Amino acid sequence: MRHFRRLSAAFLAAGLCMSPAFAMAPTAFTQPAFAATQKAGKPILVEITASWCPTCAKQRPILSELFKAPQFKDLVVYSVDFDQQKDVVRDMGAKMQSTLIVYNGTTEKGRSTGDTNPASIRALLAKATQ
Repeated sequence: MRHFRRLSAAFLAAGLCMSPAFAMAPTAFTQPAFAATQKAGKPILVEITASWCPTCAKQRPILSELFKAPQFKDLVVYSVDFDQQKDVVRDMGAKMQSTLIVYNGTTEKGRSTGDTNPASIRALLAKATQ
């Protein structure tokens, strides 16, 4: 019960209890779609993930909650499969799964690997919208 309270407090502190009005699902990464989104100047999150990755599994519900926030309603989310899209992983300069990279248009604004802290993930996503 104490663990649940701490987790609930962390989600509240990070502002993760939002209405589901802006929830979105990640889109599978393709280079043409990514390039078009960059050219349009949109905020982008590229999540490099693997189905077997325990850190990725912890990131998924955090990201799902954050995607509901009005601040991130225009964020375009691309999912890269770490095992199946090695060329994209390499092109992105990622070394491992659980890597989150944010862009505003063509400019990379930040990245993190292995982060499961709701507040710091929120701060990373915010960089894409600035």
